[in-house]
Amino acid sequence: MTKFIFVTGGVVSSLGKGLTSAAIGWLLERHGYSVSMQKLDPYINVDPGTMSPFQHGEVYVTDDGTEADLDLGHYERFTHAKIDKHSNFTTGKIYRSVIQKERRGDYLGRTVQVIPHITDEIKSAIRKGASSGPDVAITEIGGTVGDIESLPFLEAIRQFSLEVGVHDCMFVHLTLLPYLGASGELKTKPTQQSVGKLREIGIQPHVLICRTEQPMSEDMFEKISLFCNVRREAVIEERDVEFSIYEVPVDLTKSGLDRQILTQLELQPSENLSLDDWYAFLDKVRDPVGTVEIAVAGKYIELHDAYKSIYESLSHAAISHTHSIKFRKVSAEQIHDSSAEEHLQGVDGILVPGGFGERGFEGKIGAIRYARENDIPFLGICYGMQAAAVEYARNVAGIDEATTSEYAPDAEHQVINLMEEQKTVHELGGTMRLGAFDCKLTAGSKSHAAYGVDVVSERHRHRFELNNAYRSRLEEAGMVMAGVNERLDLVEIVELPDHSWFVGVQYHPEFKTRPMEPHPLFRDFVGAAIEHGSAQR
Repeated sequence: MTKFIFVTGGVVSSLGKGLTSAAIGWLLERHGYSVSMQKLDPYINVDPGTMSPFQHGEVYVTDDGTEADLDLGHYERFTHAKIDKHSNFTTGKIYRSVIQKERRGDYLGRTVQVIPHITDEIKSAIRKGASSGPDVAITEIGGTVGDIESLPFLEAIRQFSLEVGVHDCMFVHLTLLPYLGASGELKTKPTQQSVGKLREIGIQPHVLICRTEQPMSEDMFEKISLFCNVRREAVIEERDVEFSIYEVPVDLTKSGLDRQILTQLELQPSENLSLDDWYAFLDKVRDPVGTVEIAVAGKYIELHDAYKSIYESLSHAAISHTHSIKFRKVSAEQIHDSSAEEHLQGVDGILVPGGFGERGFEGKIGAIRYARENDIPFLGICYGMQAAAVEYARNVAGIDEATTSEYAPDAEHQVINLMEEQKTVHELGGTMRLGAFDCKLTAGSKSHAAYGVDVVSERHRHRFELNNAYRSRLEEAGMVMAGVNERLDLVEIVELPDHSWFVGVQYHPEFKTRPMEPHPLFRDFVGAAIEHGSAQR
């Protein structure tokens, strides 16, 4: 039977629950156990799809078309868990389901209440997350203990623990040990209060993970153990890593977290546990042979999490070439007609990511033109691919007024226009072209060389497409349609064959990259950037 781990957080948000949960999944897989991963988010939005990246970071997309929390990206990058629509539930999804049942009369006239109806729905969601039958189901509870929004979720997992065996469920609590520079000491009181809040609800953590900038003393371990009612060996230090987040699971292994989890769940440790491949990977991170600088010219550049998967994908690609990566984050709004060189001069490669709306679009076009005219390796993703088509149409194919109907619906030359299937869609939430679709690659293209296969499946999130009415004019001017969805006759990839490396894709390859398995397009893009940088130096 499946066993369950619930990961909660206290003191402050953004402590790294998602990364820690993913690391727990990694540890269990290394011991030979299958896992499922799930995030329960307390916000009322049904999903993050309509939220600004400044509010929530990137929207992660799964193969089945679910728009989800960015922590699901950590889950997929660290584990082999199947991530789908049951991997992310929000308060909005839970309440919508309960209200739909009430409207149908499923509750037979009873008063619908938080307990038991909302908590029952949350427990049902937890079971759906484990429906694949893994050895261990890991569920992260978003938010912070003490938040009013989190209370129904915490009550639900308390109830859930009573419905399974004593050794079939455990609670892991992540908290912060703040460091006061003035007194030169770590403080345990916020951790004590956070655990106290949990215990008031009826949840006693089995393991307490302490985020800290400074090493913990033995006295501190003993004090936290005593005041939080957690065994000394179950108080785990999670210190800030020096080089990479991919050090986290190794550090947690050294701290004995895997032993604590296996003991509580009565699971046997692996007799031949080996981390050699991961240590070899980390050696590349710590001892690169060079550095490659990639400019990311985007609309939401001020928030790192807005392009989280893109930065991780670029890092994975650089590591595969035994290089470190330097990001030059450039706000597309700052790039004007003649200022691209000012912002982009000296970079080894240029990436233009996705986005929506008019703001920053002309700046993206300026960045793309600079990459094209100066033979700098370029990768355009989603809106970045669309901007590449518009730039080429204007400056090479002679279609001076080329644009996108996304913000110019009455323009004469809509090189990018609304997909036919989207023209009758009026609601914004969950209505884009979402999820995995096939793409047939053109033989001899850079994309075909990167993938090494004829057909690939990639994840999408868009409403607009390259207008087929302009395909022949772009092709006559030298642009190659290097990938097409044959069923919809939709252009998925554009390339410039006379450029060192110039590829634009309609889909989001950043969602299918792994630390030791970089996405082929990112791998080859970064490889071309390294070559370009070496030639320039």
